Amino acid sequence: MQPFTFVPWTWRDPAILGASTSDRTVDSGRTDSIRADEQASVDLAGYDVEAADGGIGKIDEATYDVGRAYLVVDTGPWIFGRKVLLPAGTVDRVDHEARTVYVDRTKDQVKDSPEYDKDTFSTPEYRQQVGDYYTGSYRDAPSR
Repeated sequence: MQPFTFVPWTWRDPAILGASTSDRTVDSGRTDSIRADEQASVDLAGYDVEAADGGIGKIDEATYDVGRAYLVVDTGPWIFGRKVLLPAGTVDRVDHEARTVYVDRTKDQVKDSPEYDKDTFSTPEYRQQVGDYYTGSYRDAPSR
């Protein structure tokens, strides 16, 4: 088994935004494919965000740009109204019925992430800093 390689700005699995496995049909994949396409086009703004150890806020903005996908999360009073940028690679799954996005980071990892700045978040330097931070959190995590 190959070790997991984290790619920060890419959804891990295109089906991650699609239906759960219990919603899939055996109709040669067509129904599943159509449903996944419909759900992938859903705007995630307003969805709750749950870290591995609890809620962290609501999605303010989401983008699906290939190789540049991310979520901007408004943490509200949890960390003094700070917004954070979460690369798409941190998303574990999306529950459209509950309007909740689950990320595989802890609250502390999100809290300690580089500060979000709406004026510089799209620069290559900032994206590199955020990508390196989240990549490091996989590399430095204890083995299971």
